[in-house]
Amino acid sequence: MKADDLTARIIELKSRRNAVILAHNYQLAEVQDIADFVGDSLELSRKAAETDADVIVFCGVHFMAETAKILSPHKTVLLPDPRAGCPMADMIDVARLREFKARYPGLPVVAYVNTTADVKAESDICCTSANAVKVVESLDAPAVLFVPDKCLGAYVASRTSKRIVLYPGYCPTHHRILPEYVLEQKAAHPDAVVIAHPECTPEVLALTDVIASTSGIVRHIAQSEEAEFIVCTERGLMHRLQQDNPNKRFYNPGNLNICPNMKKITLEKVAWSLQDMVYSIEVPEDIIRKARAAIDGMVGIG
Repeated sequence: MKADDLTARIIELKSRRNAVILAHNYQLAEVQDIADFVGDSLELSRKAAETDADVIVFCGVHFMAETAKILSPHKTVLLPDPRAGCPMADMIDVARLREFKARYPGLPVVAYVNTTADVKAESDICCTSANAVKVVESLDAPAVLFVPDKCLGAYVASRTSKRIVLYPGYCPTHHRILPEYVLEQKAAHPDAVVIAHPECTPEVLALTDVIASTSGIVRHIAQSEEAEFIVCTERGLMHRLQQDNPNKRFYNPGNLNICPNMKKITLEKVAWSLQDMVYSIEVPEDIIRKARAAIDGMVGIG
Protein backbone atom coordinates (compact mmCIF):
# COMPACT_ATOMS: atom_id res chain seq x y z
CA MET A 1 0.00 0.00 0.00
CA LYS A 2 1.31 3.46 -0.90
CA ALA A 3 2.27 5.88 1.87
CA ASP A 4 -0.64 8.22 1.07
CA ASP A 5 -3.11 5.34 1.16
CA LEU A 6 -1.64 4.10 4.44
CA THR A 7 -1.90 7.56 5.95
CA ALA A 8 -5.55 7.83 4.89
CA ARG A 9 -6.23 4.37 6.32
CA ILE A 10 -4.59 5.28 9.64
CA ILE A 11 -6.61 8.50 9.87
CA GLU A 12 -9.83 6.60 9.22
CA LEU A 13 -9.02 3.88 11.77
CA LYS A 14 -7.90 6.45 14.34
CA SER A 15 -11.26 8.19 14.09
CA ARG A 16 -13.16 4.92 14.31
CA ARG A 17 -11.23 3.75 17.40
CA ASN A 18 -11.18 7.20 19.05
CA ALA A 19 -7.40 6.82 19.22
CA VAL A 20 -4.45 9.11 19.74
CA ILE A 21 -1.10 8.32 18.12
CA LEU A 22 2.12 9.09 19.99
CA ALA A 23 5.56 9.01 18.37
CA HIS A 24 8.85 9.26 20.17
CA ASN A 25 11.43 11.66 18.75
CA TYR A 26 13.54 8.70 17.55
CA GLN A 27 10.84 7.14 15.37
CA LEU A 28 11.00 6.95 11.58
CA ALA A 29 10.19 10.28 9.93
CA GLU A 30 6.97 9.01 8.33
CA VAL A 31 5.75 7.70 11.69
CA GLN A 32 6.46 11.04 13.36
CA ASP A 33 4.54 12.75 10.58
CA ILE A 34 1.28 10.82 11.22
CA ALA A 35 1.41 11.20 15.01
CA ASP A 36 -0.83 13.51 17.04
CA PHE A 37 2.05 14.17 19.43
CA VAL A 38 5.82 13.79 19.01
CA GLY A 39 8.18 14.07 21.97
CA ASP A 40 9.85 12.36 24.94
CA SER A 41 8.32 9.22 26.43
CA LEU A 42 6.94 10.66 29.68
CA GLU A 43 5.85 13.89 27.99
CA LEU A 44 3.87 11.83 25.47
CA SER A 45 2.23 9.65 28.14
CA ARG A 46 1.14 12.72 30.09
CA LYS A 47 -0.34 14.34 26.99
CA ALA A 48 -2.24 11.18 26.10
CA ALA A 49 -3.66 10.97 29.62
CA GLU A 50 -5.14 14.44 29.17
CA THR A 51 -7.04 13.48 26.00
CA ASP A 52 -10.47 11.87 25.80
CA ALA A 53 -9.09 9.12 23.55
CA ASP A 54 -10.10 5.54 24.33
CA VAL A 55 -7.02 4.09 22.62
CA ILE A 56 -3.36 5.12 22.78
CA VAL A 57 -1.08 3.89 20.00
CA PHE A 58 2.46 4.35 21.27
CA CYS A 59 5.09 4.41 18.54
CA GLY A 60 8.11 3.86 20.72
CA VAL A 61 9.46 0.97 22.77
CA HIS A 62 7.87 -1.31 25.36
CA PHE A 63 8.66 0.58 28.57
CA MET A 64 7.17 3.74 27.04
CA ALA A 65 3.88 2.00 26.30
CA GLU A 66 3.90 0.64 29.86
CA THR A 67 4.30 4.17 31.20
CA ALA A 68 1.32 5.28 29.12
CA LYS A 69 -0.69 2.44 30.65
CA ILE A 70 0.40 3.46 34.15
CA LEU A 71 -0.81 7.02 33.58
CA SER A 72 -3.96 5.93 31.69
CA PRO A 73 -4.95 2.58 33.24
CA HIS A 74 -8.50 2.69 31.86
CA LYS A 75 -7.40 3.34 28.28
CA THR A 76 -6.31 0.68 25.80
CA VAL A 77 -2.59 1.09 25.05
CA LEU A 78 -1.22 -0.49 21.88
CA LEU A 79 2.40 -1.05 20.85
CA PRO A 80 2.48 -1.67 17.08
CA ASP A 81 5.47 -4.03 17.31
CA PRO A 82 5.81 -6.12 20.49
CA ARG A 83 9.50 -6.72 19.72
CA ALA A 84 10.31 -3.02 20.10
CA GLY A 85 12.22 -3.20 23.36
CA CYS A 86 14.95 -1.17 25.04
CA PRO A 87 18.33 -2.84 25.68
CA MET A 88 19.09 -0.43 28.54
CA ALA A 89 15.75 -1.12 30.25
CA ASP A 90 16.43 -4.85 29.84
CA MET A 91 19.73 -4.52 31.71
CA ILE A 92 17.85 -4.39 35.01
CA ASP A 93 14.90 -6.31 36.38
CA VAL A 94 13.34 -6.65 39.82
CA ALA A 95 15.65 -9.48 40.90
CA ARG A 96 18.77 -7.54 39.94
CA LEU A 97 17.42 -4.35 41.48
CA ARG A 98 16.71 -6.12 44.77
CA GLU A 99 20.23 -7.54 44.75
CA PHE A 100 21.61 -4.05 44.10
CA LYS A 101 19.52 -2.62 46.95
CA ALA A 102 20.67 -5.38 49.30
CA ARG A 103 24.29 -4.35 48.78
CA TYR A 104 23.47 -0.78 49.87
CA PRO A 105 20.73 -1.10 52.51
CA GLY A 106 18.78 2.02 53.34
CA LEU A 107 19.70 4.03 50.24
CA PRO A 108 16.78 5.32 48.15
CA VAL A 109 16.49 4.18 44.54
CA VAL A 110 16.14 6.72 41.73
CA ALA A 111 14.91 4.97 38.58
CA TYR A 112 15.27 6.56 35.18
CA VAL A 113 11.94 6.44 33.34
CA ASN A 114 13.71 4.20 30.80
CA THR A 115 12.83 1.19 32.95
CA THR A 116 10.07 -1.40 33.05
CA ALA A 117 6.93 -0.89 35.11
CA ASP A 118 7.93 -3.43 37.75
CA VAL A 119 11.34 -1.78 38.22
CA LYS A 120 9.61 1.58 38.67
CA ALA A 121 7.34 -0.07 41.24
CA GLU A 122 10.39 -1.35 43.15
CA SER A 123 11.97 2.12 43.22
CA ASP A 124 11.46 5.11 45.50
CA ILE A 125 11.14 7.75 42.78
CA CYS A 126 11.56 8.12 39.03
CA CYS A 127 13.41 10.76 37.05
CA THR A 128 13.82 11.90 33.47
CA SER A 129 17.04 13.03 31.84
CA ALA A 130 15.74 16.59 32.19
CA ASN A 131 15.01 16.53 35.93
CA ALA A 132 17.39 13.86 37.27
CA VAL A 133 19.59 16.35 39.15
CA LYS A 134 16.57 18.04 40.74
CA VAL A 135 15.09 14.67 41.77
CA VAL A 136 18.33 13.51 43.39
CA GLU A 137 18.71 16.83 45.20
CA SER A 138 15.15 16.54 46.54
CA LEU A 139 15.87 13.34 48.48
CA ASP A 140 16.72 13.54 52.17
CA ALA A 141 19.70 11.21 51.86
CA PRO A 142 23.44 11.76 51.43
CA ALA A 143 23.64 9.00 48.82
CA VAL A 144 21.29 7.38 46.31
CA LEU A 145 21.21 4.34 44.06
CA PHE A 146 20.76 5.33 40.42
CA VAL A 147 19.41 2.83 37.88
CA PRO A 148 19.97 1.78 35.18
CA ASP A 149 21.99 4.33 33.15
CA LYS A 150 25.53 4.83 34.42
CA CYS A 151 26.13 7.72 31.98
CA LEU A 152 23.13 9.74 33.07
CA GLY A 153 24.02 8.86 36.66
CA ALA A 154 27.61 10.07 36.17
CA TYR A 155 26.28 13.31 34.69
CA VAL A 156 24.06 13.77 37.77
CA ALA A 157 27.00 12.98 40.07
CA SER A 158 28.99 15.79 38.46
CA ARG A 159 26.24 18.25 39.39
CA THR A 160 25.42 17.27 42.97
CA SER A 161 27.29 16.85 46.23
CA LYS A 162 25.40 13.63 46.94
CA ARG A 163 27.09 10.28 46.39
CA ILE A 164 25.59 8.49 43.41
CA VAL A 165 25.96 4.72 43.37
CA LEU A 166 25.76 3.74 39.72
CA TYR A 167 24.19 0.63 38.28
CA PRO A 168 26.21 -0.52 35.21
CA GLY A 169 23.51 -0.05 32.55
CA TYR A 170 23.83 2.06 29.43
CA CYS A 171 22.23 2.91 26.08
CA PRO A 172 24.03 1.04 23.27
CA THR A 173 22.91 3.60 20.69
CA HIS A 174 24.35 6.58 22.58
CA HIS A 175 27.53 4.59 23.31
CA ARG A 176 28.07 4.27 19.56
CA ILE A 177 28.57 8.04 19.40
CA LEU A 178 32.34 8.13 19.82
CA PRO A 179 34.51 11.14 20.75
CA GLU A 180 36.41 10.87 17.46
CA TYR A 181 33.14 11.25 15.53
CA VAL A 182 32.36 14.43 17.43
CA LEU A 183 35.89 15.76 16.87
CA GLU A 184 35.59 15.06 13.13
CA GLN A 185 32.40 17.11 12.95
CA LYS A 186 33.91 19.90 15.06
CA ALA A 187 36.86 20.08 12.67
CA ALA A 188 34.56 20.16 9.65
CA HIS A 189 32.13 22.66 11.22
CA PRO A 190 34.10 24.81 13.70
CA ASP A 191 31.22 27.24 14.26
CA ALA A 192 28.70 24.52 15.13
CA VAL A 193 27.35 24.13 18.66
CA VAL A 194 27.82 20.62 20.06
CA ILE A 195 24.69 19.52 21.91
CA ALA A 196 24.35 16.09 23.49
CA HIS A 197 21.98 13.85 25.40
CA PRO A 198 23.32 12.83 28.85
CA GLU A 199 23.04 9.16 27.88
CA CYS A 200 26.24 9.78 25.89
CA THR A 201 29.53 8.73 27.46
CA PRO A 202 31.41 11.16 29.74
CA GLU A 203 34.13 11.39 27.06
CA VAL A 204 31.56 12.71 24.55
CA LEU A 205 29.90 15.01 27.08
CA ALA A 206 33.30 16.57 27.77
CA LEU A 207 33.36 17.79 24.16
CA THR A 208 29.93 19.42 24.22
CA ASP A 209 28.68 22.95 24.63
CA VAL A 210 25.18 21.98 25.80
CA ILE A 211 23.86 18.84 27.54
CA ALA A 212 20.09 18.32 27.46
CA SER A 213 17.27 15.80 27.19
CA THR A 214 15.70 15.33 23.76
CA SER A 215 12.98 17.85 24.63
CA GLY A 216 15.70 20.13 25.99
CA ILE A 217 17.65 19.79 22.74
CA VAL A 218 14.54 20.70 20.74
CA ARG A 219 13.84 23.69 22.97
CA HIS A 220 17.43 24.96 23.07
CA ILE A 221 17.88 24.83 19.31
CA ALA A 222 14.54 26.55 18.68
CA GLN A 223 15.54 29.40 20.98
CA SER A 224 19.17 29.66 19.88
CA GLU A 225 20.48 32.29 17.49
CA GLU A 226 23.19 29.88 16.35
CA ALA A 227 22.78 28.36 12.88
CA GLU A 228 24.75 25.08 13.06
CA PHE A 229 24.57 22.18 15.49
CA ILE A 230 26.31 18.85 15.97
CA VAL A 231 23.57 16.76 17.56
CA CYS A 232 24.75 13.85 19.73
CA THR A 233 21.75 11.60 20.18
CA GLU A 234 19.73 9.06 18.18
CA ARG A 235 19.56 10.43 14.66
CA GLY A 236 15.76 10.23 14.43
CA LEU A 237 15.62 13.54 16.29
CA MET A 238 17.15 15.23 13.22
CA HIS A 239 13.81 15.00 11.38
CA ARG A 240 11.97 17.04 13.98
CA LEU A 241 14.83 19.51 14.34
CA GLN A 242 14.96 20.15 10.61
CA GLN A 243 11.18 20.54 10.39
CA ASP A 244 11.11 22.99 13.30
CA ASN A 245 14.21 24.90 12.17
CA PRO A 246 14.38 24.87 8.36
CA ASN A 247 17.02 27.60 8.23
CA LYS A 248 19.44 25.84 10.57
CA ARG A 249 21.93 23.08 9.76
CA PHE A 250 22.44 19.84 11.68
CA TYR A 251 25.36 17.44 11.61
CA ASN A 252 25.37 13.83 12.74
CA PRO A 253 28.38 12.43 14.66
CA GLY A 254 29.01 9.20 12.76
CA ASN A 255 26.52 6.82 11.19
CA LEU A 256 25.99 4.33 14.02
CA ASN A 257 23.61 6.27 16.27
CA ILE A 258 20.50 4.44 15.12
CA CYS A 259 18.26 2.56 17.57
CA PRO A 260 17.06 -0.55 15.70
CA ASN A 261 14.21 -1.05 18.18
CA MET A 262 12.82 2.44 17.53
CA LYS A 263 12.89 1.74 13.80
CA LYS A 264 10.81 -1.45 14.10
CA ILE A 265 7.56 0.51 13.95
CA THR A 266 6.37 1.41 10.45
CA LEU A 267 3.25 2.97 8.95
CA GLU A 268 2.03 -0.50 8.02
CA LYS A 269 2.35 -1.67 11.62
CA VAL A 270 0.51 1.39 12.93
CA ALA A 271 -2.35 0.63 10.54
CA TRP A 272 -2.40 -3.06 11.53
CA SER A 273 -2.31 -2.11 15.20
CA LEU A 274 -5.41 0.07 14.85
CA GLN A 275 -7.19 -2.39 12.59
CA ASP A 276 -6.65 -5.49 14.76
CA MET A 277 -6.21 -3.67 18.11
CA VAL A 278 -2.77 -5.17 18.68
CA TYR A 279 -0.57 -5.38 20.67
CA SER A 280 -2.26 -4.47 23.93
CA ILE A 281 -0.08 -3.53 26.91
CA GLU A 282 -1.23 -4.88 30.26
CA VAL A 283 0.25 -3.95 33.64
CA PRO A 284 -1.00 -5.51 36.94
CA GLU A 285 -2.95 -3.14 39.17
CA ASP A 286 -0.52 -3.39 42.09
CA ILE A 287 2.41 -2.56 39.81
CA ILE A 288 0.47 0.37 38.35
CA ARG A 289 -0.21 1.72 41.83
CA LYS A 290 3.41 1.48 43.02
CA ALA A 291 4.94 2.68 39.76
CA ARG A 292 2.49 5.58 39.62
CA ALA A 293 3.61 6.65 43.09
CA ALA A 294 7.24 6.73 41.92
CA ILE A 295 6.28 8.77 38.86
CA ASP A 296 4.01 11.14 40.79
CA GLY A 297 6.80 11.77 43.29
CA MET A 298 8.97 13.00 40.44
CA VAL A 299 6.21 15.06 38.83
CA GLY A 300 5.59 16.80 42.16
CA ILE A 301 9.19 18.01 42.13
CA GLY A 302 8.92 19.45 38.62
